[in-house]
Amino acid sequence: MKQKLKIIIGLLVGISLFTSFTTFYAPAESLQIRLYTHLKINTISLNVVKGTYKLLADGNLIAEGGDESQFKLILKGDSIQLNHNEKIIGNFKYLKFVGSETDEIKIRLVNPDRKPRVYQNNVSFSVSEEYIRIINDVILDNYIAGVTEAEAGSRSNVEFYKVQAILARTFALAHINKHVAEGFSLCDQVHCQAYYGKPKDGNISKAIEETKGKVVVDENLNLIVAAFHSNSGGQTANSEDVWGSHTTYLRSITDTFSIKMPNSKWERRMLTDDWLTYLKLKHNFPSDQPEGKEVALNFKQDHRKVFLECSNSKVPLKNIRQDLQLKSTFFSITEINKDSVLFKGRGYGHGLGMCQEGAMRMSKSGYSYTQILNFYYKNIQLIDLHKLSFFKDE
Repeated sequence: MKQKLKIIIGLLVGISLFTSFTTFYAPAESLQIRLYTHLKINTISLNVVKGTYKLLADGNLIAEGGDESQFKLILKGDSIQLNHNEKIIGNFKYLKFVGSETDEIKIRLVNPDRKPRVYQNNVSFSVSEEYIRIINDVILDNYIAGVTEAEAGSRSNVEFYKVQAILARTFALAHINKHVAEGFSLCDQVHCQAYYGKPKDGNISKAIEETKGKVVVDENLNLIVAAFHSNSGGQTANSEDVWGSHTTYLRSITDTFSIKMPNSKWERRMLTDDWLTYLKLKHNFPSDQPEGKEVALNFKQDHRKVFLECSNSKVPLKNIRQDLQLKSTFFSITEINKDSVLFKGRGYGHGLGMCQEGAMRMSKSGYSYTQILNFYYKNIQLIDLHKLSFFKDE
């Protein structure tokens, strides 16, 4: 007991300095991103890989360390047990690692087991809904760099990364309060934007720097909904056909750049009886009648349509895509024998905004990021985010 107490006292030497320490890094342009949002976390291994972090526990400065610092966080009821270099420091409600603009922490989930990721800037830990909650208080462009790699992949070219970075920045700022009621800005899942920490590709950092502060706005200087998808199949969609609301910038265009790319075509077979029964039972489509059956078994899309229609019956293609887990709504249907039908599809995703594979092809063909953005989005402008007064001095 005495030895344990000495360890704690040794680590708490810096507390008396806390009241005079007022230079913790607190970037004005930062976001609070919840990490591993979908997981129930019990145990975490953590170490500083770059820089020097200051560790706050329940508001007190208890330690400061560089890349030799090893920590383990274990859920204990409504608190977190903090271990430093295999020694127990204590149980706390709230822990925060405070770093500078370039400092980095490696986080590895132990329970559940996940591969390690590196995060920059500040990271905090607390207990929420009986599990450990992790928040990355991260500089905007560090976050955008991570999103760019997570959404666009690695080993691409700088010009394509510029496009993806601008769209990621625009989306983040347009949805900055999406989870504000839960105590953070955005989560790291695809319903916000995928984010797995610091990117590995150095070209991403270059792209971020060369497009620093740039966002996309419409003709009224409102941030656009920066929608994108994997492949358009040769034609993008109108916003009202997918989301039900009209925008001036998400307009359907012919997209030849997406053709012959990896996700430009797909096929799916289905039993004829299953297809006809699905339409009848789920959508009350007259697939049991001669006219309805003919439409259902011989549906053609040379250009994007919105509905499968017969007489007064209209089935939204987006509902069929969701129900049958198809890659896109851009498909045609033919009966290939008496027992089965063939869905011959184009593209991958909802079809709105930028086609990633098309944009990648454009960038490799010499098109600039501004040309790519203006090709996929209509009536837009690129503007510096600081002119939009998103971040105000306190």
